[in-house]
Amino acid sequence: MPWKEYRVMDQRARFIGEWGRSRRSVTELCEEYGISRTAAYKWIRRYEEDGIAGLRDLSRRPVNSPTKIGPGMVERIVAVRMAHPSWGGRKIAWTLEQQDSRPVPDPSSVDRVLQRLGLSRARRRRQRPGHPGRPMITPEGANDLWTADFKGQFRMRDGYYCYPLTVADLFSRFLLGCQGLHSTEHDGTQRFFERLFRQYGLPAAIRTDNGSPFASVGLARLSRLSVWWIKLGIHPELTELASPQQNGCHERMHRTLKAEATRPPQANLSLQQRTFNRFRQIYNTERPHEALGLKTPASRYRPSRRPYPSTLPPPEYPAHFEVRYVSGNGGLRWRSQWVRVGSILHGEYLGLEAVDDGKWLVYFYGYLIGRFDERKNRIESIACARHREPR
Repeated sequence: MPWKEYRVMDQRARFIGEWGRSRRSVTELCEEYGISRTAAYKWIRRYEEDGIAGLRDLSRRPVNSPTKIGPGMVERIVAVRMAHPSWGGRKIAWTLEQQDSRPVPDPSSVDRVLQRLGLSRARRRRQRPGHPGRPMITPEGANDLWTADFKGQFRMRDGYYCYPLTVADLFSRFLLGCQGLHSTEHDGTQRFFERLFRQYGLPAAIRTDNGSPFASVGLARLSRLSVWWIKLGIHPELTELASPQQNGCHERMHRTLKAEATRPPQANLSLQQRTFNRFRQIYNTERPHEALGLKTPASRYRPSRRPYPSTLPPPEYPAHFEVRYVSGNGGLRWRSQWVRVGSILHGEYLGLEAVDDGKWLVYFYGYLIGRFDERKNRIESIACARHREPR
Protein backbone atom coordinates (compact mmCIF):
# COMPACT_ATOMS: atom_id res chain seq x y z
CA MET A 1 0.00 0.00 0.00
CA PRO A 2 1.78 3.18 -1.14
CA TRP A 3 1.22 5.38 1.93
CA LYS A 4 3.84 8.12 2.20
CA GLU A 5 6.69 7.03 4.45
CA TYR A 6 6.50 10.04 6.74
CA ARG A 7 3.64 10.53 9.27
CA VAL A 8 1.71 7.47 8.17
CA MET A 9 -0.72 7.70 11.09
CA ASP A 10 -1.50 11.34 10.21
CA GLN A 11 -2.22 10.34 6.62
CA ARG A 12 -4.59 7.59 7.73
CA ALA A 13 -6.32 9.89 10.24
CA ARG A 14 -6.82 12.58 7.59
CA PHE A 15 -8.24 9.99 5.22
CA ILE A 16 -10.70 8.75 7.88
CA GLY A 17 -11.61 12.34 8.76
CA GLU A 18 -12.44 13.27 5.19
CA TRP A 19 -14.34 10.03 4.74
CA GLY A 20 -16.33 10.69 7.91
CA ARG A 21 -17.43 14.10 6.68
CA SER A 22 -18.81 12.32 3.56
CA ARG A 23 -17.95 15.20 1.31
CA ARG A 24 -16.17 12.99 -1.21
CA SER A 25 -16.54 9.42 -2.37
CA VAL A 26 -14.13 6.66 -1.36
CA THR A 27 -12.97 6.38 -4.98
CA GLU A 28 -11.98 10.06 -5.08
CA LEU A 29 -10.16 9.81 -1.78
CA CYS A 30 -8.26 6.73 -2.99
CA GLU A 31 -7.05 8.62 -6.06
CA GLU A 32 -5.87 11.53 -3.91
CA TYR A 33 -4.03 9.39 -1.36
CA GLY A 34 -2.68 6.91 -3.92
CA ILE A 35 -4.13 3.78 -2.30
CA SER A 36 -6.42 1.02 -3.49
CA ARG A 37 -10.10 0.71 -2.59
CA THR A 38 -9.28 -2.56 -0.79
CA ALA A 39 -6.81 -0.77 1.49
CA ALA A 40 -9.24 2.09 2.07
CA TYR A 41 -12.07 -0.18 3.22
CA LYS A 42 -9.63 -2.14 5.43
CA TRP A 43 -8.73 1.01 7.41
CA ILE A 44 -12.38 2.15 7.52
CA ARG A 45 -13.32 -1.23 8.98
CA ARG A 46 -10.54 -1.08 11.57
CA TYR A 47 -11.56 2.46 12.56
CA GLU A 48 -15.18 1.40 13.03
CA GLU A 49 -14.12 -1.56 15.21
CA ASP A 50 -11.31 -0.05 17.34
CA GLY A 51 -11.42 3.69 16.82
CA ILE A 52 -8.21 5.64 16.22
CA ALA A 53 -6.14 2.79 17.73
CA GLY A 54 -7.24 0.62 14.82
CA LEU A 55 -5.17 2.77 12.45
CA ARG A 56 -1.89 1.54 13.96
CA ASP A 57 0.06 -1.27 12.29
CA LEU A 58 -0.55 -4.64 13.89
CA SER A 59 2.16 -7.14 14.76
CA ARG A 60 2.93 -9.61 11.97
CA ARG A 61 3.69 -12.33 14.48
CA PRO A 62 1.39 -15.33 13.89
CA VAL A 63 -1.26 -16.04 16.52
CA ASN A 64 -0.48 -19.75 16.42
CA SER A 65 2.86 -21.42 15.64
CA PRO A 66 2.47 -25.15 15.04
CA THR A 67 6.24 -25.65 14.88
CA LYS A 68 7.01 -23.76 18.10
CA ILE A 69 9.20 -25.77 20.46
CA GLY A 70 7.45 -26.28 23.80
CA PRO A 71 9.06 -26.06 27.26
CA GLY A 72 9.22 -29.84 27.59
CA MET A 73 11.19 -30.24 24.36
CA VAL A 74 13.52 -27.39 25.36
CA GLU A 75 14.28 -29.22 28.62
CA ARG A 76 15.10 -32.41 26.71
CA ILE A 77 17.40 -30.48 24.32
CA VAL A 78 19.21 -28.85 27.24
CA ALA A 79 19.59 -32.20 29.01
CA VAL A 80 21.28 -33.79 26.01
CA ARG A 81 23.47 -30.73 25.54
CA MET A 82 24.60 -30.74 29.17
CA ALA A 83 25.45 -34.43 28.91
CA HIS A 84 27.41 -33.80 25.67
CA PRO A 85 28.69 -30.18 25.64
CA SER A 86 30.40 -30.52 22.25
CA TRP A 87 27.32 -31.81 20.38
CA GLY A 88 25.48 -29.62 17.91
CA GLY A 89 21.91 -29.57 16.62
CA ARG A 90 22.32 -32.49 14.25
CA LYS A 91 23.55 -34.95 16.88
CA ILE A 92 21.09 -33.74 19.51
CA ALA A 93 18.10 -34.02 17.14
CA TRP A 94 19.16 -37.55 16.17
CA THR A 95 19.51 -38.57 19.86
CA LEU A 96 16.04 -37.23 20.74
CA GLU A 97 14.59 -39.08 17.79
CA GLN A 98 16.01 -42.36 19.08
CA GLN A 99 14.54 -41.85 22.56
CA ASP A 100 10.87 -41.99 21.52
CA SER A 101 8.55 -41.59 18.55
CA ARG A 102 7.38 -38.05 19.32
CA PRO A 103 8.11 -35.37 16.65
CA VAL A 104 11.55 -33.81 17.05
CA PRO A 105 12.61 -30.31 15.88
CA ASP A 106 14.97 -30.14 12.94
CA PRO A 107 18.70 -29.56 13.67
CA SER A 108 18.61 -25.86 12.76
CA SER A 109 15.78 -25.28 15.27
CA VAL A 110 17.76 -27.12 17.95
CA ASP A 111 20.76 -24.87 17.20
CA ARG A 112 18.59 -21.76 17.59
CA VAL A 113 17.37 -23.00 20.98
CA LEU A 114 20.95 -23.52 22.13
CA GLN A 115 21.96 -20.07 20.92
CA ARG A 116 18.97 -18.42 22.60
CA LEU A 117 19.86 -20.06 25.92
CA GLY A 118 23.54 -19.12 25.57
CA LEU A 119 24.65 -22.75 25.30
CA SER A 120 26.34 -22.23 21.93
CA ARG A 121 27.50 -19.44 19.68
CA ALA A 122 26.93 -18.97 15.99
CA ARG A 123 29.89 -20.23 14.01
CA ARG A 124 31.96 -17.40 12.63
CA ARG A 125 32.27 -17.59 8.89
CA ARG A 126 35.82 -17.80 7.69
CA GLN A 127 36.81 -15.01 5.35
CA ARG A 128 37.62 -16.39 1.93
CA PRO A 129 40.56 -14.84 0.12
CA GLY A 130 39.80 -13.12 -3.14
CA HIS A 131 40.81 -14.49 -6.50
CA PRO A 132 41.68 -12.61 -9.69
CA GLY A 133 39.63 -14.91 -11.89
CA ARG A 134 40.66 -16.14 -15.31
CA PRO A 135 44.28 -15.25 -16.22
CA MET A 136 44.38 -12.54 -18.87
CA ILE A 137 48.05 -12.07 -19.85
CA THR A 138 48.87 -13.02 -23.45
CA PRO A 139 52.61 -13.03 -24.13
CA GLU A 140 53.84 -11.07 -27.14
CA GLY A 141 57.50 -11.94 -26.70
CA ALA A 142 59.91 -14.05 -24.73
CA ASN A 143 59.85 -13.52 -20.94
CA ASP A 144 56.47 -11.76 -21.01
CA LEU A 145 55.03 -14.74 -19.14
CA TRP A 146 56.67 -17.73 -17.53
CA THR A 147 54.61 -20.72 -16.39
CA ALA A 148 55.53 -22.88 -13.41
CA ASP A 149 54.13 -25.94 -11.71
CA PHE A 150 55.02 -29.05 -9.77
CA LYS A 151 54.44 -32.16 -11.81
CA GLY A 152 52.85 -34.89 -9.72
CA GLN A 153 55.31 -36.56 -7.37
CA PHE A 154 56.46 -40.13 -7.96
CA ARG A 155 58.45 -42.67 -5.95
CA MET A 156 62.02 -43.43 -7.04
CA ARG A 157 63.56 -46.84 -6.65
CA ASP A 158 65.26 -45.86 -3.37
CA GLY A 159 61.81 -45.32 -1.82
CA TYR A 160 62.00 -41.50 -1.72
CA TYR A 161 59.59 -39.26 -3.60
CA CYS A 162 60.64 -36.86 -6.33
CA TYR A 163 58.73 -33.59 -6.85
CA PRO A 164 59.66 -32.21 -10.30
CA LEU A 165 59.38 -28.39 -10.47
CA THR A 166 59.18 -27.13 -14.05
CA VAL A 167 59.38 -23.57 -15.41
CA ALA A 168 58.79 -22.63 -19.04
CA ASP A 169 58.50 -19.52 -21.20
CA LEU A 170 55.01 -19.51 -22.68
CA PHE A 171 55.84 -17.52 -25.83
CA SER A 172 58.71 -19.74 -27.00
CA ARG A 173 57.75 -22.94 -25.11
CA PHE A 174 61.37 -22.97 -23.90
CA LEU A 175 61.75 -25.20 -20.85
CA LEU A 176 63.83 -22.99 -18.56
CA GLY A 177 64.30 -25.60 -15.87
CA CYS A 178 63.20 -28.96 -14.56
CA GLN A 179 64.41 -29.61 -11.04
CA GLY A 180 63.72 -32.68 -8.96
CA LEU A 181 63.06 -31.72 -5.33
CA HIS A 182 62.32 -33.74 -2.21
CA SER A 183 59.26 -31.58 -1.37
CA THR A 184 57.30 -28.49 -2.40
CA GLU A 185 58.62 -26.42 0.50
CA HIS A 186 59.48 -22.76 -0.02
CA ASP A 187 63.25 -22.67 0.43
CA GLY A 188 64.13 -25.21 -2.27
CA THR A 189 61.65 -23.60 -4.67
CA GLN A 190 63.07 -20.10 -4.14
CA ARG A 191 66.65 -21.29 -4.62
CA PHE A 192 65.67 -22.86 -7.94
CA PHE A 193 63.94 -19.68 -9.15
CA GLU A 194 66.89 -17.58 -8.04
CA ARG A 195 69.20 -19.73 -10.18
CA LEU A 196 66.87 -19.27 -13.17
CA PHE A 197 66.68 -15.49 -12.62
CA ARG A 198 70.47 -15.23 -12.52
CA GLN A 199 70.79 -17.28 -15.71
CA TYR A 200 67.91 -15.93 -17.80
CA GLY A 201 66.93 -12.61 -16.16
CA LEU A 202 63.54 -11.60 -14.81
CA PRO A 203 60.19 -12.22 -16.55
CA ALA A 204 57.31 -9.75 -16.49
CA ALA A 205 54.92 -12.30 -14.95
CA ILE A 206 54.75 -15.90 -13.73
CA ARG A 207 51.57 -17.98 -13.99
CA THR A 208 50.96 -20.77 -11.46
CA ASP A 209 48.12 -22.66 -9.82
CA ASN A 210 46.86 -21.92 -6.31
CA GLY A 211 48.93 -24.55 -4.53
CA SER A 212 51.81 -24.13 -2.13
CA PRO A 213 54.32 -22.51 -2.30
CA PHE A 214 52.92 -20.31 -5.09
CA ALA A 215 49.84 -19.08 -3.21
CA SER A 216 48.24 -19.21 0.24
CA VAL A 217 44.86 -18.61 1.87
CA GLY A 218 46.09 -15.35 3.40
CA LEU A 219 45.57 -11.75 2.32
CA ALA A 220 45.33 -11.54 -1.49
CA ARG A 221 46.52 -15.18 -1.63
CA LEU A 222 50.07 -13.92 -1.19
CA SER A 223 52.76 -16.42 -0.25
CA ARG A 224 56.39 -15.90 0.71
CA LEU A 225 57.33 -16.77 -2.87
CA SER A 226 54.86 -14.36 -4.54
CA VAL A 227 55.87 -11.57 -2.12
CA TRP A 228 59.47 -12.06 -3.26
CA TRP A 229 58.38 -11.98 -6.91
CA ILE A 230 56.47 -8.74 -6.40
CA LYS A 231 59.51 -7.12 -4.79
CA LEU A 232 61.49 -8.14 -7.89
CA GLY A 233 58.89 -6.50 -10.14
CA ILE A 234 57.35 -9.80 -11.29
CA HIS A 235 53.58 -10.08 -11.48
CA PRO A 236 52.24 -13.34 -9.93
CA GLU A 237 49.28 -14.57 -11.99
CA LEU A 238 47.05 -17.35 -10.66
CA THR A 239 44.84 -19.70 -12.61
CA GLU A 240 41.28 -20.18 -11.37
CA LEU A 241 40.70 -22.88 -8.79
CA ALA A 242 40.52 -26.41 -10.22
CA SER A 243 41.23 -25.12 -13.74
CA PRO A 244 44.47 -26.74 -14.97
CA GLN A 245 43.37 -26.06 -18.57
CA GLN A 246 44.22 -22.39 -17.99
CA ASN A 247 47.85 -23.46 -17.91
CA GLY A 248 47.28 -25.96 -20.70
CA CYS A 249 50.60 -25.57 -22.52
CA HIS A 250 52.46 -26.35 -19.32
CA GLU A 251 50.25 -29.35 -18.59
CA ARG A 252 50.87 -30.67 -22.10
CA MET A 253 54.62 -30.41 -21.54
CA HIS A 254 54.18 -32.37 -18.31
CA ARG A 255 52.57 -35.19 -20.24
CA THR A 256 55.64 -35.44 -22.46
CA LEU A 257 57.93 -35.18 -19.43
CA LYS A 258 56.10 -38.00 -17.68
CA ALA A 259 56.32 -40.31 -20.69
CA GLU A 260 59.97 -39.66 -21.52
CA ALA A 261 61.69 -38.88 -18.19
CA THR A 262 59.85 -40.63 -15.35
CA ARG A 263 59.11 -44.09 -16.73
CA PRO A 264 60.80 -46.01 -15.35
CA PRO A 265 61.89 -43.90 -12.34
CA GLN A 266 65.61 -43.75 -11.56
CA ALA A 267 67.37 -45.20 -8.52
CA ASN A 268 67.81 -41.87 -6.68
CA LEU A 269 67.35 -38.12 -7.06
CA SER A 270 70.82 -37.55 -8.54
CA LEU A 271 70.26 -40.02 -11.37
CA GLN A 272 66.70 -38.75 -11.85
CA GLN A 273 68.03 -35.20 -12.26
CA ARG A 274 70.39 -36.37 -14.99
CA THR A 275 67.37 -37.78 -16.81
CA PHE A 276 65.54 -34.46 -16.43
CA ASN A 277 68.55 -32.54 -17.78
CA ARG A 278 68.80 -34.83 -20.82
CA PHE A 279 65.05 -34.48 -21.46
CA ARG A 280 65.28 -30.69 -21.22
CA GLN A 281 68.18 -30.58 -23.69
CA ILE A 282 66.28 -32.65 -26.27
CA TYR A 283 62.98 -30.78 -25.64
CA ASN A 284 64.57 -27.36 -26.22
CA THR A 285 67.07 -27.98 -29.01
CA GLU A 286 66.11 -31.14 -30.94
CA ARG A 287 62.39 -31.82 -30.61
CA PRO A 288 60.35 -29.78 -33.16
CA HIS A 289 57.33 -28.10 -31.58
CA GLU A 290 54.07 -28.10 -33.54
CA ALA A 291 52.83 -24.86 -31.92
CA LEU A 292 56.00 -23.16 -33.23
CA GLY A 293 55.63 -24.36 -36.81
CA LEU A 294 57.95 -27.33 -36.13
CA LYS A 295 60.71 -25.03 -34.90
CA THR A 296 62.56 -25.73 -31.67
CA PRO A 297 61.90 -23.67 -28.51
CA ALA A 298 65.58 -22.69 -28.33
CA SER A 299 65.28 -20.96 -31.71
CA ARG A 300 62.53 -18.69 -30.36
CA TYR A 301 63.84 -17.90 -26.89
CA ARG A 302 66.05 -14.97 -25.87
CA PRO A 303 67.11 -14.16 -22.28
CA SER A 304 65.44 -11.25 -20.50
CA ARG A 305 66.90 -7.75 -20.55
CA ARG A 306 66.02 -7.35 -16.89
CA PRO A 307 68.90 -8.74 -14.81
CA TYR A 308 68.49 -10.22 -11.36
CA PRO A 309 69.29 -7.39 -8.89
CA SER A 310 71.88 -7.74 -6.13
CA THR A 311 69.49 -6.12 -3.62
CA LEU A 312 65.71 -5.84 -3.49
CA PRO A 313 64.43 -2.29 -4.10
CA PRO A 314 62.33 -0.73 -1.30
CA PRO A 315 58.69 0.21 -2.01
CA GLU A 316 57.95 3.75 -3.15
CA TYR A 317 54.51 5.19 -2.39
CA PRO A 318 53.07 8.57 -3.45
CA ALA A 319 53.18 11.42 -0.93
CA HIS A 320 49.43 11.31 -0.27
CA PHE A 321 49.60 7.66 0.88
CA GLU A 322 49.59 6.62 4.53
CA VAL A 323 52.51 4.20 4.96
CA ARG A 324 52.31 1.55 7.69
CA TYR A 325 54.78 -1.09 8.86
CA VAL A 326 53.59 -4.66 9.36
CA SER A 327 55.05 -5.81 12.69
CA GLY A 328 56.13 -9.29 13.69
CA ASN A 329 52.67 -10.10 15.06
CA GLY A 330 51.23 -9.79 11.55
CA GLY A 331 49.39 -6.50 12.03
CA LEU A 332 49.72 -2.75 11.61
CA ARG A 333 48.85 0.18 13.85
CA TRP A 334 46.00 2.45 12.79
CA ARG A 335 44.91 5.27 15.09
CA SER A 336 45.90 3.32 18.22
CA GLN A 337 44.10 0.19 16.91
CA TRP A 338 45.66 -3.10 15.81
CA VAL A 339 44.64 -4.23 12.30
CA ARG A 340 45.36 -7.77 11.17
CA VAL A 341 47.34 -8.17 7.94
CA GLY A 342 48.93 -11.63 8.15
CA SER A 343 52.33 -13.11 8.86
CA ILE A 344 53.24 -13.30 5.15
CA LEU A 345 53.84 -9.53 5.04
CA HIS A 346 55.52 -9.04 8.41
CA GLY A 347 58.47 -6.67 8.13
CA GLU A 348 57.03 -5.00 5.01
CA TYR A 349 55.63 -1.51 4.44
CA LEU A 350 52.13 -1.08 2.99
CA GLY A 351 50.67 2.02 1.38
CA LEU A 352 47.07 3.08 2.07
CA GLU A 353 45.19 5.45 -0.23
CA ALA A 354 41.99 7.16 0.96
CA VAL A 355 39.05 6.64 -1.41
CA ASP A 356 36.08 7.53 0.82
CA ASP A 357 35.25 8.51 4.38
CA GLY A 358 36.96 5.86 6.50
CA LYS A 359 37.74 3.62 3.49
CA TRP A 360 41.18 2.97 2.05
CA LEU A 361 42.83 0.95 -0.70
CA VAL A 362 45.81 -1.09 0.50
CA TYR A 363 48.85 -1.46 -1.76
CA PHE A 364 51.99 -3.59 -1.55
CA TYR A 365 54.54 -2.01 -3.85
CA GLY A 366 52.38 -1.30 -6.94
CA TYR A 367 49.83 -4.02 -6.25
CA LEU A 368 46.35 -3.50 -4.88
CA ILE A 369 45.88 -6.25 -2.28
CA GLY A 370 42.98 -5.15 -0.07
CA ARG A 371 40.38 -2.65 1.06
CA PHE A 372 40.50 -1.27 4.60
CA ASP A 373 37.34 -0.12 6.38
CA GLU A 374 38.01 1.88 9.55
CA ARG A 375 34.53 1.13 10.93
CA LYS A 376 35.06 -2.62 10.70
CA ASN A 377 38.77 -2.30 11.57
CA ARG A 378 39.45 -5.00 8.98
CA ILE A 379 41.27 -5.37 5.68
CA GLU A 380 39.21 -7.29 3.15
CA SER A 381 41.29 -9.35 0.76
CA ILE A 382 41.70 -8.61 -2.92
CA ALA A 383 43.63 -11.11 -5.00
CA CYS A 384 46.65 -9.80 -6.83
CA ALA A 385 44.76 -9.64 -10.11
CA ARG A 386 46.87 -7.04 -11.83
CA HIS A 387 49.50 -4.44 -11.27
CA ARG A 388 47.80 -1.15 -10.53
CA GLU A 389 49.70 2.09 -10.44
CA PRO A 390 48.42 4.22 -7.53
CA ARG A 391 46.46 7.27 -8.65
